[in-house]
Amino acid sequence: MTGADLASMLPGMLPRLWAFALRLSGDQHDAQDLVQRACVRALERTHQLRPGSAPLSWMFSIVQSIWINEQRARNVRSRGNVDCDREFLETVADPLAATPEQHAMDRQIVCAVQALPEAQRAVVLLVGVEGLSYHEAADALGVPIGTIMSRLSRARRAIGALFKD
Repeated sequence: MTGADLASMLPGMLPRLWAFALRLSGDQHDAQDLVQRACVRALERTHQLRPGSAPLSWMFSIVQSIWINEQRARNVRSRGNVDCDREFLETVADPLAATPEQHAMDRQIVCAVQALPEAQRAVVLLVGVEGLSYHEAADALGVPIGTIMSRLSRARRAIGALFKD
């Protein structure tokens, strides 16, 4: 694949990349910066795309990698934790939710996903939200399929435990 091939594919990928970045970061500006840096890095390193790899999965892995590096850098700089921006999350409503109760439940689920450890959250977002197969998610994150299944199982149990009652 050439840089021109990837450049022609990127506009179609941007909505999914931006949604993934927004869910990872919880902030619109961070998500925009994250996607922009991922696109630049991908175009600079098109030669690293392995034959047979899905370009979208490769882009997800770049977004994830940049996000992890940014988190590490922020932790070093501030020695603090990244908190869930609950006010912003409350403004992101599901237009298909029919009742206020469903909206409240959706906000609780979004916050529960945001509270997951980084590795589990990335798997939930790629498999559960973006619809990637376990194999594609494993490729995107650079881990074995068994790790994907394990992280997803632990994440589902953690979220389920919050809603047991």
